Amino acid sequence: MKIAVIADIHGNALALEAVIADLRHEAPDQVVNLGDCVSGPLWPEETAVILRETGWVTVRGNHDRVVAAGNIPPDNRTDSFTYAHMSPESLAWLEGLPPVIRLTDEILLCHGTPNDDNTYLTERIEGDGLRMADESDITARLSGETAPIICCGHTHIPRLIHLAGTGQTILNPGSVGLAAYCDVEPVRHKSEAGSPHARYATMTKTASGWRFEAKIVPYDWEKAALEVERNGKPNWARPLRTGFYGPLS
Repeated sequence: MKIAVIADIHGNALALEAVIADLRHEAPDQVVNLGDCVSGPLWPEETAVILRETGWVTVRGNHDRVVAAGNIPPDNRTDSFTYAHMSPESLAWLEGLPPVIRLTDEILLCHGTPNDDNTYLTERIEGDGLRMADESDITARLSGETAPIICCGHTHIPRLIHLAGTGQTILNPGSVGLAAYCDVEPVRHKSEAGSPHARYATMTKTASGWRFEAKIVPYDWEKAALEVERNGKPNWARPLRTGFYGPLS
């Protein structure tokens, strides 16, 4: 059994298409998507159409929830752009996504934590950036969830963590479409992967246990950066071009 795990596409159809091309070589038995599918000043509707056609198992991310609900604060320009460029069919698809999926007895899929799509599971905010959280904090954020493997996204930082106390493994595949970002909640901070590549992961069950592999895929990130500039969000351009957000101002 080989499962491909993707997350945090953020409307970057170019990056998604590059990952899909790579998946043809990987030939997984199943692809799962951990949410934040369309939010961004790129190609939200085009991304939604691709995902609707794939039929992949998909959980709802925090931005998916906001966009689907439609009651977006005026200062949330990114989700406002996304909502304005979505078809009724794609909005209905987004609204119907579940927040958590128990894929098998072994595997739980979520976006943030099993109980909160807007909380980091494996990171903590330190200074103006993200650092790996303490094992005890990660365990507490699981809120008693006992699945042996938990796949999450939200931070855009690839992680593979084994919790010695519970024996659980947590996989974050990183972001398909946005290698760095800035958030203002709960305090202003940034996340940076350090390169602009599209990222996903595979997990393969073998006789000796699960084997995990990080996948790092090039795509035309310059074209994506030009698109966000054209759509009036130049602060997305450097993250797309470099994988770094830069100084917080």
